[in-house]
Amino acid sequence: MNKINAQKTKDMVIIGLMAAIICVMGPLSIRLPFTLVPISLTNLAIYFILYVAGTRRTVISYLIYLLIGMCGVPVFSNFSSGVQKLAGPTGGYLVGFIFMAMVSGFFIDRWYNKPVIAFAGMWLGKAVSAAFGTIWYAYVAGLSFKAALMGGVVPFLLGDLIKTILVAAVGPAVRKRLAVSGLVEYSVNNSSI
Repeated sequence: MNKINAQKTKDMVIIGLMAAIICVMGPLSIRLPFTLVPISLTNLAIYFILYVAGTRRTVISYLIYLLIGMCGVPVFSNFSSGVQKLAGPTGGYLVGFIFMAMVSGFFIDRWYNKPVIAFAGMWLGKAVSAAFGTIWYAYVAGLSFKAALMGGVVPFLLGDLIKTILVAAVGPAVRKRLAVSGLVEYSVNNSSI
């Protein structure tokens, strides 16, 4: 097998595995009585996968996850599925995660070994996904932007803080260990996957 085909095969395997991880973690969620937005592990999965696979592979993995869920496989929060999930109150967050992966990945790919910068990038990505989610949640639920923000973002800030601190603290070490196996490339100054 030539080098180009080997790289394509490696990419497909990694993307498939990362999509599977999101499919396993995505449905694990907790419903809160005061909001239609559940606590989910989807963003935690995306953050970790950005360290493991890089932005391009993570975005493709997440898009595959979305397609799997839209086809009826119960991989969305609370083991739900279908196109109607994207049209529902949490659809904006699901779409926003695409952009969260792009923005956060930009920072993680370049500064994965600088946890403070990577952390800031994850929060910038979180802000982008929260904006998509809040606007859509307000529209679908007939709420004001402020009410949607209070129900769909504010209650989750502490949990998201814990997730991003965990990933920023552990991610560089995970990436370095995976570099030994050849899964990712590791350099002190930059990351190229």
